Amino acid sequence: MNNNLLRQQVVTEVKKKRLIFFTFMLLSFIYLSINLVFGDMGLVRYLELNKTRRNLDAQLVELNRQNDELRTQIKMLKDDPFYKEKLAREEFGLAKPDEYIFKYDR
Repeated sequence: MNNNLLRQQVVTEVKKKRLIFFTFMLLSFIYLSINLVFGDMGLVRYLELNKTRRNLDAQLVELNRQNDELRTQIKMLKDDPFYKEKLAREEFGLAKPDEYIFKYDR
């Protein structure tokens, strides 16, 4: 009888230890999962940063295109007198002496 009681206590203690161990493991897994998704370096933050990077890449491409256009325009202003004249006429409405400018509304 005493042996049986001791055996039950041992089995109960082993069950308690297993329960504590599995509970600890489950809570650790839940904590790590939440941290992995919502933490400072988690999945949500990664997706936000990735979206920001894509937007910045698109802006960079657009700015590079604008820079190329401006470089071309500067080169043409330095080298091409006809481009200077065209720009002066179209942008500023300038004309040569004894010239008339007709503007049409569309």
